[in-house]
Amino acid sequence: MATLDWQKSSYCQGASNCIHLAAAPDGAIRLRESEAPDVIVTTTPTALGALIRAAKAGEFDHLTR
Repeated sequence: MATLDWQKSSYCQGASNCIHLAAAPDGAIRLRESEAPDVIVTTTPTALGALIRAAKAGEFDHLTR
């Protein structure tokens, strides 16, 4: 498996609770959380974009109440 170039979220505060993203050679996007770096979620750029747009639009705000 190729070594991935992980990028840390700009919203990261310190060394913990950070989301890391990496573009895989097959075009997929890999995500991991700093507290569990061995757990990697794979998605597509399209699906990740939809998730980000939905979060920005407030579609998940009801989950924080």
